Amino acid sequence: MGRYVIRRLLQMIPVFFGATLLIFLMVNVMGDPIAGLCGDRQCDPATAARLKKEFGLDKPVWQQYLTYMGNVFTGDFGTAFNGQEVTELMGNAFPVTIRLTIVAVLFEIVIGISLGVLTGLRRGRPIDTGVLLLTLVVISVPTFVTGLLAQLLLGVKWGWIKPSVSSAATFDELILPGLVLASVSLAYVTRLTRTSIAENKRADYVRTAVAKGLPRRRVITRHLLRNSLIPVVTFIGTDVGALMGGAIVTERIFNIHGVGYQLYQGILRQNTQTVVGFVTVLVLVFLVANLLVDLLYAVLDPRIRYA
Repeated sequence: MGRYVIRRLLQMIPVFFGATLLIFLMVNVMGDPIAGLCGDRQCDPATAARLKKEFGLDKPVWQQYLTYMGNVFTGDFGTAFNGQEVTELMGNAFPVTIRLTIVAVLFEIVIGISLGVLTGLRRGRPIDTGVLLLTLVVISVPTFVTGLLAQLLLGVKWGWIKPSVSSAATFDELILPGLVLASVSLAYVTRLTRTSIAENKRADYVRTAVAKGLPRRRVITRHLLRNSLIPVVTFIGTDVGALMGGAIVTERIFNIHGVGYQLYQGILRQNTQTVVGFVTVLVLVFLVANLLVDLLYAVLDPRIRYA
């Protein structure tokens, strides 16, 4: 196991540099960030030259990338065009989005896996058909439609919640936004769990456990569920990073100042330092989440051994 972890950590190094280089190049071809600093009017040549030199934009792109990565390893993610440190923006945004992601992942685990197990054990029955239709509707409806409808009905019309989240963004305020953010992923988790349960239910080891007279609950939890959760854990693990980076729509709807909000503002204002800094951290989140998922395989299925 130790050798496997070391090998995976070494594999993460080129992936990290490759992903950050790709993002850096994409962000730098979005447009002229200096033009965004001057608003609607075009910057005069002297001002543009001074700003480019101040932010290091007068150097070649490859040199900008090397300088940026060197600063990243010292904890310096640069300065936004408004003069605020990117690390300060991260310190304000990431705790909010992490809380939102935790709420969303809990919905996926509790509701998604429960519905998946329920429908997988009762495949072909009315409850199975009903849940499949419901998940298909959830997948088909865009997140911004789900969020706006939930905000309109629960917040504006019925008054059950506040239409927007306060600056504190406590866990209780993030319940509805977390459900909206997790809605599509929750539907996929339900369908994935259902399919895996239905397939493994016919496996030899399950039939053997039943023939030995083991209680139904033990057969489901100790034998059927553990092996069926491997693809589900894979999806949820990779979905953590996607939820954090893909929360732009949800955070805009509920006025949550998290990672999605800062990315939106950075892209809108062509603030390359902000966008690259936040995406660099998200790349690390993806890599760590994938590593943890791979390590969980051995916990769920004892047959899996890593050299």
